[in-house]
Amino acid sequence: MRASPLARTLLAWRSTYRRRRIIDDTPTSRIVSAAQGYVELLGSGKPLDYPPLLSQQHQFPCLWYRYLVEERTDGNKWHTVSKGESEIAFILDDGSSRCLIDVEGAEILTRHKSTWTEGRFRKTEWTLNIDDEIYALGEFITLGGSRLELDANHDVNALLAEWKRDQPGLLKRFDLDGDGSISMKEWMLARQAARREVAKLHREVRNDADLHTLRCPTNGQLYLLSNIGPERISRRYLWWSIFHLSVFFVSLGALPWIWHNAV
Repeated sequence: MRASPLARTLLAWRSTYRRRRIIDDTPTSRIVSAAQGYVELLGSGKPLDYPPLLSQQHQFPCLWYRYLVEERTDGNKWHTVSKGESEIAFILDDGSSRCLIDVEGAEILTRHKSTWTEGRFRKTEWTLNIDDEIYALGEFITLGGSRLELDANHDVNALLAEWKRDQPGLLKRFDLDGDGSISMKEWMLARQAARREVAKLHREVRNDADLHTLRCPTNGQLYLLSNIGPERISRRYLWWSIFHLSVFFVSLGALPWIWHNAV
């Protein structure tokens, strides 16, 4: 059942008011000392790897993009041809440490938007750019090497499967009698070598520094990423909540008049 216009307006007010309260009530944490759970972070956005991600339309180096391509119809209306957004994570650096930002499920607000036309097509692109100051609100999780659950048997089998795909390399390394095939004894030696390599890799992984990540909360809390400061976002949500509440009361006051004229 669809909600009435009054109910939708009230729900919109509640949503924007709730967002503002979350932003105002959540203190900014430093990555190096942030508690596990729901946090607010503020830092410089860096690409996860080089070369960095390129925006879909402008091919401009960025952290994230969303695009929309529309075509003008014969009725002078715009019809969506294609749209999409990037799904590659990026890094947030606040000077104390670095955090991997997962963009999946995030509500993203950006001040970088460009719109242009090419013939019958109108193109719009939104981006978060490299070195933007990024405001992030989400679930903070630290994955330390010592906390990782590693499956040695699985990794040994995966490594052996990789070696088997390279038959010349496998023979060169383990065909000790030179007969062009891997005997049972030689295969056991290969398994032992794989176990040693996996054990060494697991030791290195466990000794690695902690990996901080920010992701969409599993309990439905707001997950927000933006290159707009929290104060401006809070004011934006404040004005939207006032607008929705005003529309609600104006509509509520007009109900007797509407009812009177309807009957």
